[in-house]
Amino acid sequence: MNQLWKQRFGTGVLATALAAAALNAGAGESPRLEQQWETEGLRTPESVLYHEVDGEAYLLVAEIEGEGNQADGKGGIAKLSLDGEIIDQDWARGMSAPKGMGVLRNTLYVADLTEVLAVSLKTGQIMSRIPVADSVFLNDVAIDDGGTVYVSDTRTGKVHRILSDGAELFLEGLKDPNGLYIDGDDIYIGAGNRLLRANPEGDLETVAEGFESGIDGVEKIGSNEFLVTCWVGLVYHVRDGQVTRLMDTRDPRMNTADLGWNPDDGVTYIPTFFTDSVIAYRWR
Repeated sequence: MNQLWKQRFGTGVLATALAAAALNAGAGESPRLEQQWETEGLRTPESVLYHEVDGEAYLLVAEIEGEGNQADGKGGIAKLSLDGEIIDQDWARGMSAPKGMGVLRNTLYVADLTEVLAVSLKTGQIMSRIPVADSVFLNDVAIDDGGTVYVSDTRTGKVHRILSDGAELFLEGLKDPNGLYIDGDDIYIGAGNRLLRANPEGDLETVAEGFESGIDGVEKIGSNEFLVTCWVGLVYHVRDGQVTRLMDTRDPRMNTADLGWNPDDGVTYIPTFFTDSVIAYRWR
């Protein structure tokens, strides 16, 4: 068993504090998150993607390792099992500051500063690099049923989309767009402290607002129901536009970056960024 993998609940100062935050943020209320395991020893984990194909399910973790805004070539993708064991920490390398990810058939698309990388899911090799003009800080990726890849640029307030002939502007003038999620024709965007919905023509409406900080990750877990993370250390449940805080790990200082979601088991995976771990929570 890899020594970087530790399955624990309520042991250690940090784990105890996190468990208390998860269970007590809405004490006596439903729903809640229950910690399942924590994988330590990762390298600035920013995003987690759950993927299942041909009966095999696993987690991909984007590791920045170097600086989050520098083209230093230090970053990559680690591969974990569903119980948190590190299968291959160097599954894919040669990236700069990888963040959000999405899968289209046998290809993983990764946001990496000013380009989107196309990575073979079979080999972990980077097959192509797709530049996004005028981009500064590409952050999250989502892919629609037709194969169009969407990517947010937090620093420029834009969302781009990648078609067969390259990247083009989709939306602009947004406040700090980050987390993306696509469900049918709906494109959900975490922009500042608002969760927005766009149609394919770019028309926007507000789904929910009132988050205490800028949204990082967005996962749809049911009809009109979401889990949302804010990077500073906040996790929210959104149902029918109502926002409920589930966790607050700002003290201790534990970031909650771009989460992943396992719909089969009802488990979310949250990367802690500076404290270099991924923590799994079962949704109750």
